[in-house]
Amino acid sequence: MPRPDVRPVIRSGARGLPEAPRSLAPADHGMPLDTSADLVNAILASASRSLAGKPLQQASPRSGTPAAHPARRGSGPVAAAAYATVSTTAEVLHHPAARESLLTEVERRRAARFRHEASRLDFVAAHLLVRLCAARSLGVAADDIELAQYCDECEEHGHGRPYVPGRHDVQVSLSHTRGVVAAAAGPAAVGVDVELLGRRSVAPSVLEQVLTQRELRVSGRSRDPQGVFMRQWVRKEALVKVGRTSRATMREVDLSGLPPAPAGSGTSVQRSRFEGLHVLDLADKRRGALASVVSAVPVLLTGEVRPPVPLSGR
Repeated sequence: MPRPDVRPVIRSGARGLPEAPRSLAPADHGMPLDTSADLVNAILASASRSLAGKPLQQASPRSGTPAAHPARRGSGPVAAAAYATVSTTAEVLHHPAARESLLTEVERRRAARFRHEASRLDFVAAHLLVRLCAARSLGVAADDIELAQYCDECEEHGHGRPYVPGRHDVQVSLSHTRGVVAAAAGPAAVGVDVELLGRRSVAPSVLEQVLTQRELRVSGRSRDPQGVFMRQWVRKEALVKVGRTSRATMREVDLSGLPPAPAGSGTSVQRSRFEGLHVLDLADKRRGALASVVSAVPVLLTGEVRPPVPLSGR
């Protein structure tokens, strides 16, 4: 089939949907932050304050879905789970360990190309946050994490899919939008995407370029068809990053069997499965963020207290 034209939903210089007014609540700069080796746990605990008192909404796995295979043991203390977090740009940059000096020369040059300082800071925060997640996954300091990127389409380094050179025991993903960043790291394939909750002005022609016919029918029956689209958009972008599909073929991936976004105005987390992949959906109303994480292993979101399952126990 001909390649669908998704250019209307791709921003120049950054991946995502068209710009929309901010709907973010002010960041809490007075939060206590830890400077120990468990930096990601500190960010997770602070970033999940909006989840306080909110029960997690977990979807039941689809029947017949095969379980994900545990990753092989690497050279470091890898846990059989991926770590993910969604934070505001300000929350990350106010962390004492989030130093721009951790960025590579390539990353600093890319950051300097942004015309607006706010966009530059979003880029910087996402590239620092993914280091913290990778460090937590490997049990090392963030200073020991070097980040690189490679584009499969143009076969060039410096942009595209992020990875940690020399470490096959961790895979990483990052995403950023206006004022909000997300990152994930784990011992197996992982993808994360984040957008703003306030974006609700997507043309019907764009919906047809991204959603399957069944997803369009589900969207049409919803009271909030734009909200349904946004949830499927971040899911499919995460699937692109995990390598399950591409932007040219995302219309062929049907996610109508996954649970819809929970009703109500509170922050929520829900889990489901798609073709053996773990899917975690987050709606963070305090940060105005909508995010999805897809991984071949279970995902621990910031603030959750359940410890990862060690590989030896599987």
